[in-house]
This record gives sequence, C-alpha cells and structure tokens, in this order.
Amino acid sequence: MSNAFVQVDGVALRHPGADGTLALEHCTLSVAEGEFVAVVGPSGCGKSTLMRLVTGLWRPTAGGVVVAGREVAGPLSIAGMAFQNPSLLPWRTVLDNVLLPLEVVKPHRSRLRRERAAYEAEARALLALVGLAGFEDRFPWQLSGGMQQRASLCRALIHRPGLLLLDEPFGALDVFTREELWLVLQEVWRTRRPTVLLVTHDLREAVLLADRVLVMSARPGRIAAERRVPFPRPRALEGTYTPAFGAMVGELRALVGAAREVPAGAA
Repeated sequence: MSNAFVQVDGVALRHPGADGTLALEHCTLSVAEGEFVAVVGPSGCGKSTLMRLVTGLWRPTAGGVVVAGREVAGPLSIAGMAFQNPSLLPWRTVLDNVLLPLEVVKPHRSRLRRERAAYEAEARALLALVGLAGFEDRFPWQLSGGMQQRASLCRALIHRPGLLLLDEPFGALDVFTREELWLVLQEVWRTRRPTVLLVTHDLREAVLLADRVLVMSARPGRIAAERRVPFPRPRALEGTYTPAFGAMVGELRALVGAAREVPAGAA
C-alpha cells in the first residue's frame, strides 16, 4: 500500500530465552492514514504482540515497522493507546486523568503549564463528545466501568494522536455498555479521523467499526486473510441484525476457526 501510514513488513518476534516462543513470523500488513482496521484471530496468535511492536514498546526479532514514514525504534509519541483495563489513577479526577499524557508526551509537556486553559478546554470537549460532560471533577471510583472506559478513550485522544491503538478496549464490559461504546468510538473516529488499529475477539464489533478486518493465524501469528467491510457509514446497531451483516460475521468466524487449525510454523 503506497500511502500506508502503518507498514509492518515481514515481522517476526521471538521471546527471549533458549526456549523462547515464536509469537509472530512473516507478519505483513498496511494501514492507510485515517483508516480503521480491526485485527481478529484465535487466542494466543500474537494480536497484542503486534500492537506492542507497532507502538515501539517492543522491537521485532526480524523485519521492520514504519509509522508515518519513519522506522519505529522506540515508543511513539504520535500514538494513543487504550486497553481492556482503563487503568485510571484513583487519586486523580477524570479531568486530570485525561490530561495525564500531556505531562509526558512531547511537545505538550513543555506547553502544559502556560497553555493549561486551552488543554483543559480540549479535554472537556472530548469528555462531552463521549457523554461525560459534568463528570470532570469525579474520581474513577465514582464512575461505572463503561464511564471509566470512556474516560480512558479521551485520555488516549487528548494529544491528538495520528495513530490510535485499541487492545480489547470493551472486552470487560457487559454487552449493552459495549454496544453503546461502539457507537461512541465510531463517532470519535468520524469526528477526528485518527488511523485506528483495533484488536478484538468480538466479530460484530470488528464488522461494525472497521473499514477492513484482518484475520491472524495461530501462533506464530501472521495475516492469514483480509476482508473489506462493505457497509456504508455511519453504521447503526440495527444493521448488525441484517442478513448481510450476519453473513460477514459468519464468514469471519469460519476464517478464525480455520486459523485455529493451522499448525504452529506452517507456511
């Protein structure tokens, strides 16, 4: 993909030690700028490992990762991340939790003190976008799990990252809250248009949110299949019950099932 914002080229990752597990091998994928891509696959196939390589938290054993035209050699300042556990600091208010990355990420950390009013206004606008207006001064323990995950999403977006990496962000939530947050995330993406890489086990979630869905093989993980999602945006929950949507989820389920049967190390 010539206009790739994220390019993973022939990546392998073997964990340290004489008997280190080969988590990824010959893993190649591209994500265009502003695209929303979901990654699915059997448990243990290396989805989260792939995310750590893209963010620069880990280095590949072989191959390379390029983001925004530069080889990834360390943690990326242009990336925002949200995970299954919101990990909000309990002694900080919602607003202060959202502002936390600005204390760390360049160039914001050098500007935060003198431009705090502008940054706080940005944080409040994000919280309003996800339905948390009026909760800025609450503490995490005063919020429901879904509200904490909304705040976590705002924290991932506060420094306007070019790349948003989401690793099972709604996996711990009940189905009704999860579906509500799918629509919140869709609106955030449509409003801000970051490049998104979402790891999920929920195939409905993948089809509802993504432009493309990538299916990983069993360990050592690689991209075994790719499907483009044909449904127009914005997508509504009602659409997930249509025959066409169900057929695509069924096709992906079959692909993931086939990926589970691939012997480790098979070509």
